[in-house]
Amino acid sequence: MELLQLKYFYALANTQHVTRTAEQLHIAQPSLTQTIHRLEKELDVKLFKVSGRNIVLTEYGRYLQRKIEPVLKALDEIPEELRALSGERKKLLRINVLAASTLITDAIIEYQKAHDDVHFQIVRHNEEENADITIFTREFFQQPRNSKDSFYIFSEQIFLAVPKTSEYSEYESIPLNEMSDKKFIALAGSKGLRSICDRFCMHAGFKPDVIFESDSTSAVKNLIAASIGVGFWPQYTWEETDESKIALIPVSDPVCRRDIIIQLHGGSDVHEEAVRYFEFLTDFFDRLKGR
Repeated sequence: MELLQLKYFYALANTQHVTRTAEQLHIAQPSLTQTIHRLEKELDVKLFKVSGRNIVLTEYGRYLQRKIEPVLKALDEIPEELRALSGERKKLLRINVLAASTLITDAIIEYQKAHDDVHFQIVRHNEEENADITIFTREFFQQPRNSKDSFYIFSEQIFLAVPKTSEYSEYESIPLNEMSDKKFIALAGSKGLRSICDRFCMHAGFKPDVIFESDSTSAVKNLIAASIGVGFWPQYTWEETDESKIALIPVSDPVCRRDIIIQLHGGSDVHEEAVRYFEFLTDFFDRLKGR
């Protein structure tokens, strides 16, 4: 069965008048009757029968009419539903946040003040394939060649955070290997920054003795401030520390820096709102350096 055959049959079933139906469909009467005859031959049943000077549905015709009516109505509704879905999709941004989640939340709040019709769907998954924008971190990032995606790279220094009561709190800088026997407070192991900081320690010749780890940067900050241990602290992307309780010391060796990468995925369904938000994020991060 072809969709055109079913549409012609349904129109004729509603009028049960060949001439009138052909006029409604803007086709010739022979074309209509030939289409119905082909459908009857394919189904091997008669759908119409002659009654006096008119035609009426057979029991098979009435059955087919009942079965295809909801299908054809659903098909008629699809174009409008797709147009509505397209409008919703243009205002929905899928953001995969694998780093700098606090800042990205701040950026969303600021963006929605001027764009309250935009909706955000936030995910946190390394293998997410349907995101419009992904934010992740690397120790040193090189943009892939021949990529259709757009990348913005924001670099920041990673400090050593020590309690204000620590003997190191007044140091202007410190080699990381001097921390080899210290207790460390760290983010949970699944975080990208945690992996980067572990590699800093490896470059300095030791494995950090992590006595507490948490998903919360506030918990890390509070434990360091309470002199429970030391930790790493990004220059821009975490909340500010209380200078009366925590000192941030530059690491002289190895170089402790990381890149925050904002990736605008360049697939065929990228839309204007994603591009606008990507440009907003790049400006938002640029402003961090001046604060």
